[in-house]
Parts: sequence; structure tokens; C-alpha cells
Amino acid sequence: MGIASSVLLAFAVNFEQQVAPVLEQACLACHGPALAAGGLRVDSAAAIARAVRPGQPDASPLFTRTQLPVGKQGAMPPGGPALTAAQSAALRTWIAEGSAWPAGFAIASRNPAAKAPDDADLAGRIHARLTATPAPEFTAYKHTVPGTDVAFEMAPVKGGEFEMTVPGRRVKVDDFWMAKFEVTWEEYRLFMFPKDPKDDLVDAVSRPTRPYVEMSFGMGINGFPAISMTQHAANKYAQWLSARTGHFYRLPAEAEWEYACRAGGSGASEAQLPDNGWFIDNAGEKYQKVGTKKPNAWGLHDLQGNVMEWTLDAYTPLAATPALLDNPWNPSSKPYPHAVRGGGWASPAEQCACTSRTGSDASWKMQDPQLPKSIWYHTDAQWLGFRLVRPRKLPAPDVMYKMWNNGVERE
Repeated sequence: MGIASSVLLAFAVNFEQQVAPVLEQACLACHGPALAAGGLRVDSAAAIARAVRPGQPDASPLFTRTQLPVGKQGAMPPGGPALTAAQSAALRTWIAEGSAWPAGFAIASRNPAAKAPDDADLAGRIHARLTATPAPEFTAYKHTVPGTDVAFEMAPVKGGEFEMTVPGRRVKVDDFWMAKFEVTWEEYRLFMFPKDPKDDLVDAVSRPTRPYVEMSFGMGINGFPAISMTQHAANKYAQWLSARTGHFYRLPAEAEWEYACRAGGSGASEAQLPDNGWFIDNAGEKYQKVGTKKPNAWGLHDLQGNVMEWTLDAYTPLAATPALLDNPWNPSSKPYPHAVRGGGWASPAEQCACTSRTGSDASWKMQDPQLPKSIWYHTDAQWLGFRLVRPRKLPAPDVMYKMWNNGVERE
């Protein structure tokens, strides 16, 4: 090779302009300081060394895994999108040239969203946006996600007291709105596959990696409930929607969920369930469109059946006390189990009662090919979804932060 060719090769790729953006966009979410999936980080020269063999792109996992077909086990980024031809060429050439890393350069320092995600400062900034939004009257409302034609409906639930199943004590809940329907794929896919208008707060909320498989599993998307997300993913959706809309949303506490399901009574009986819910006897072995069964007395659909629903609580009894429990919430202290309510399309009638509880389990993501397992998907829980609530009283920023970051699964 002549001198001229050597000079051209030395400057064939600009790391900061051509390679760093690829690492930021395709790798950092899973292989940054906040997660370091598989023990690999790509934010510094020392961290990335285990995935790169200088001068040998075809022996470097950092490159070879990006060349596997999307969806194939081990392909990076998980679930796509695949690198463009230009991105692949830049990455290959950089490794072939010796994978030089500019002194003192750190990927995370260039990408604010790649620091510890969804930190308390972000919650505080979102809180400031929420306080700037006028509080609505305590009535039903319909809201269109800004910049889209996708809307969701919220129904007011007047607070009160009731005898809660667990811990079998009198419980008080304050006023809140609850979504009339389970979150649908139309809503959730806005979060999974972002095309948001430029917004620093919305952009800073962490998003799911792209899935390896089609997540409706052929059961339908338009008007059907979103399924198979982890509690962490549902919490992040609530944070994203809050930043996007200027209203505070979160998962319901178990007490709120049961109170809303009972609707002043005990909910639909087993004899009434065929008219009020989809379950193993009438669902036809799949979920059904939301809102196609009768609502309960408070105008809420599908709380009993169709898909089980995440709550904010750990699946352990609340602390026993003779006193009235005031707006109880049992935060998680470990990855499993979290409390799931309501029964689903594959459940027998007795498991669809307002009092029925299920605890999440690591087996719900047994078929997930990622190592470590994804914090976003429960691939095997195809009967699992969620709905959101909006408390009438806006909590403090630190409480919002804890609710949006409750129960992250790192196995």
C-alpha cells in the first residue's frame, strides 16, 4: 500500500462524527452506565475493549452482532432497527483501522439521556410542567396525545372507604381518575416506536428496546389492549405520557384498583361475568377489543377479564395495623413479585373477581432470548396489560420519581 493510500485510510472515518453516534443511538441504552447488559459498556475505550479486536472487524462482536438479521438471537440492537449501510461501513472501517478512541472522550458525556435514566432531576422538571397545566374539573374527559390522533378517556372515581381484601382492613382512597379502558396498542406503540415532536423532557424518558417478536402475537392491534410489558415498562409509559400531556399519570395502587373494580359493591359476580368481561369461557383463546363488554357502575370497562392489569404494589400484604389505612401503597424492594389484578382472557371466572390477586414471576419472560433478560418485556405473559390513573391531588416530585421508578427488573 502506498503512502497516499495509507493517509486516506487513516482519515477514512471520523470517530466522533461517524462512530460515536452509532454507539449512542444503537448501543448505549443497553450498554451504558445505567444498565451495562451482559457486563458490557460502550461509553469508553476501556469499557468497549472486550467487544472489539483492533484491525479485525469480522472477529469483533461489536461489529458482527450488528450484521445478524433482526430478530435472530444475539443480533444487535435487539429487535432492530438494523444499522444502515453507512453506519455498518463506518463501524467496520473504524475497527479495521485499529479502533482508535480519542483521548478523554466518553460517549455518555455527549448524550444526556444516557446517564442514569429518569433521575430525580427529570421528575422535578416534569413536575414543573404539570403544575403549569390548569387542573380540570373532576369530571370525565377525553384527551388526545399531542401531535397524534390517538385519544384516551378518563373517568372520575370519587374517593371513599372500603374493606380491602389484603390486608383485610378498612382502607381509604382519595379522588382519582381511572382510564375507562386498558391501554391499547395505538397508545402504547407511540411510546415503543417514538416519533415525538422535539421535546427535551419527553426525549429524556427511557424507552423500550425494540422487541424481538411481534408483540400482539397475531391477536390484533387496532382497538386491542397492549400486552406483555413489564411493570417497569408500564411505569415508564406513565412517565412518558405525563411529560407528553402535562398531566400526572401512574399505575393504580392495589387499593385504588380494587376500590374502582368494586364500584361501590363487589363487582360483577361469576354469573354476571359473561356480560362484563372476557375470560376463558367466552374469549376464544385471545384478547378482545377494549370496551366491548358492559362497564361497571362507575363506567370502567374490562377490569374483570380481557387482560390482567399491573398495579403499583409489591405482591406482599400491607402492614397489619388496627388503624384505617390511608391511601396505602406497598413499594417494591426486589424485582419480584409485583401485584397483578383482574384476571384475563385465559383465566377462569373465579380468577376474574375484584378480589383476585396474582404475583408476577420471572417465568413470564422465559422465552426472552436476551441475556440478561429484558427489563421491558414479559414475552410469555400474553394475558398481561395495564391501565393508568391520575390522582386528583398532584404529589411531590420525589413521590412521582419513586412511583415511576418502582420495581425495575434486573435479574
